Amino acid sequence: MEWLQIITLALLQGITEFLPISSSAHLILPAQLTDWPDQGLAFDVAVHMGTLLAVCSYFRVELTQYASGSLSALRDRSINPAFEEVLKLGLATLPVVICGFLLQDWIAASLRSVEVIAYTTIFFGVLLALADRRHGSIATVSLTVALLIGLAQALALIPGTSRSGITMTAALWLGLSRTEAARFSFLLSIPTIAGAALLTGIELTEQTAPVQWGELALGLCVAGGSAYLCINAFIRLVERTGMMPYVYYRLILGAVLLFIASGS
Repeated sequence: MEWLQIITLALLQGITEFLPISSSAHLILPAQLTDWPDQGLAFDVAVHMGTLLAVCSYFRVELTQYASGSLSALRDRSINPAFEEVLKLGLATLPVVICGFLLQDWIAASLRSVEVIAYTTIFFGVLLALADRRHGSIATVSLTVALLIGLAQALALIPGTSRSGITMTAALWLGLSRTEAARFSFLLSIPTIAGAALLTGIELTEQTAPVQWGELALGLCVAGGSAYLCINAFIRLVERTGMMPYVYYRLILGAVLLFIASGS
C-alpha cells in the first residue's frame, strides 16, 4: 500500500471507532472514491490492535482495578464493586457474541452495500438525536441497564449503525449522563474489539501472503494515537457539545453515500 492509503485508513479507523459516526460508513468511502488496493486482513488486525491499545491505555487505572478486584472476588468468593463492573461488561458483551456467531455470514452477504450503510447511518443518527434529548444524570450502570445496552450493541453488526453510537443511544435513552454513556460504551469496546481482532487474526493464519511489517506498524501507531486523542477529547467535551454535531454529520454522510449508491 502507499503511505497515503495507510495513514488515511488508519486515521479513519482510529477516529471513527469511538465517535458515534460509524466506522464502516467511512471505510467504504476510499473504496468508492479511489483505486486503492484492498488493505488485507493483516492491516485490519493491526489497526484494530491500535485502537484496542488506545482504549486500554486510556482506561488503564480502571482496568487495573478490575483485574485486582476480580482476583480478590475469586479469592474471597464474594462480589466487590470492581468485579461487579467486570460482570456488567461481560453481560453486555454476550448479545453481540451470540448474534455475531449466528448472523455473521448472512450480514456479510446481504447487508454490506453502500445503500444499506447510507440508510442505517441516517436512521441510527436520528435515534441518537432523540436519545440525546432524553439523557439524564445517572452515573452508574446497573446489571439490567448493562444488558439492555448489550442488546443494543448487537445492532452494530449491521454496517453503518456504529457500535459506539448505538450503545450511547441506548445508554442515553435509559437515563445515563452523556459522560457515563460514553465511558461505558468505550469500556464495552474492549472485549468487542479484542474479539473481532482475534477472529480476524485466526482467519489471517490461513493465508500465506507475505507480511509487510512496516505498513502494519505504521497503521497500528496512527490508529492507536488518533483513537487515544479521540477518546480523551470526546469524554472531556461531550457534556458541552452533546450528540447533535455527530447527528448532523451522520445525516450529511448518509446523504453522500446515497448519492454514491445512486450513481453506481
